[in-house]
Amino acid sequence: MPVKFHVKKDDQVIVIAGKEKGKTGKILRVITKEERVLVEKVNFVKRHTRPSGRTRQGGILEKEAPIHASNVMIICTKCNLPVRVGRKILEDGKKVRYCKKCGELIDL
Repeated sequence: MPVKFHVKKDDQVIVIAGKEKGKTGKILRVITKEERVLVEKVNFVKRHTRPSGRTRQGGILEKEAPIHASNVMIICTKCNLPVRVGRKILEDGKKVRYCKKCGELIDL
């Protein structure tokens, strides 16, 4: 059964827990099976790689690792604060997310 997420790709989020707490970034990817998200410039890990056909240069690469979706909150564009997200259906039948603090629509 698919899990409903409060975040989507390209949302601006802030990390609210863990060693990266307080950092902000854009969501690059949502991994639904693991309930994790990949946030731009957050949670860097070092990966030791060997030279191979694809990567000519070996060495230590730094890349973003996924963090759990429950550890991020959307930043509302109007309030400019981390907010909880609600869902509602508009008159035309379109499903949208909205900010619980100010009521501003997040999906445009």
